[in-house]
Amino acid sequence: MVVVGAGPAGACTASRLARRGLRVVLLDRARFPRDKPCGGGVTARGVGLIPADIGPVVERRVTRVDLGMGYASPDMLAVESAETMVHMTQRRRLDAHLAGAAAAAGADFRDGVRVRGLRHVADGVDVESDAGALRARAVVGADGANGAVRAALGVPPPAYAVALEGNLPRGAGGFDDAAYIDRALLEFATVPGGYAWIFPKDDHLNFGVGGYLDEGPRLRDHLAAMCRAHGADADALEHVRGHRLPIRRPGTAVAVGRCALVGDAAGLVDPFSGDGMYEAFMSSAIASRCVGDLLEGRAADLSDYPRALGEALGAHRAGAWLGKLTAEASPRLTMAILRPEWVRQAIARRMCGASTPPPPAARAAAVAVGRLARRALGPRAA
Repeated sequence: MVVVGAGPAGACTASRLARRGLRVVLLDRARFPRDKPCGGGVTARGVGLIPADIGPVVERRVTRVDLGMGYASPDMLAVESAETMVHMTQRRRLDAHLAGAAAAAGADFRDGVRVRGLRHVADGVDVESDAGALRARAVVGADGANGAVRAALGVPPPAYAVALEGNLPRGAGGFDDAAYIDRALLEFATVPGGYAWIFPKDDHLNFGVGGYLDEGPRLRDHLAAMCRAHGADADALEHVRGHRLPIRRPGTAVAVGRCALVGDAAGLVDPFSGDGMYEAFMSSAIASRCVGDLLEGRAADLSDYPRALGEALGAHRAGAWLGKLTAEASPRLTMAILRPEWVRQAIARRMCGASTPPPPAARAAAVAVGRLARRALGPRAA
């Protein structure tokens, strides 16, 4: 079988399937190691879904996340835990590490190979690439929302949010970074449709802003405002770059024939937090099981993948849309909701470990509420 895209979702899928004794070819158009714009935070519950130890590439372990609204420091609240809530890394290091783990598990990793298209044939898929044609019994598309697999399957593109980030070297610009060792910061009610952040790394802090797609032309101004609010020199930021965040549209296919989409290729970015890592690892785990069952003769097709993905992420995404609506419609109400200690402790526990999926009836109700929340946000969230 072929996995297209060696980012977190693709590499973990290749690892899992190779460990099942299946012959796996893992392709990526880039040469590794390669960098990719991303805040680089992996929640502890996401780490629990990774079929490899990422300890060697974790730079900081966050046990406190400060939450603010509109740069109003006196109103900032802290979510704290004795355990690590977020593991901070860099995508250049993480992705190379996970691709290496896939190769060590037995996957045939080929970087620098661009996939040009694919075509379903009897009991398989023909994959056309720069390195020639491959016949696969199944394909997993993990090459992002703009990748070849989604386009070849005719799956409509997702909606998009946008983000802009830069790295502030520790000690630069007169910024006091002593507090940002095991602490991260999120500022909501700052960028329409999103938020601003500070994430700690070994030798730098990652400053970023993200929001609705049409905020793209204003992101540099938002980033400068965020830096000013926290006493950092925006001109001292290095490697400033923007990227798009794919958000799945309702009803969009995640499996077609013998092909499944995972992670960003499926548009699974969290609409509230902008996190795509947890969703990448979750979809990888589910797709690996479903594809493995297909190839080992226990399933006739991949129809179980969309259903299982909905069970795992449906209520989670619905809550994200509701949280987004609340934060945008009433920042004051949001802070009031977060103020009780037990609420913040519940958030910390959720970040630290996997939560139990709700029963079907509760999940269906949550999904319905999530759809209403998305509609209430208007065309910008569509």
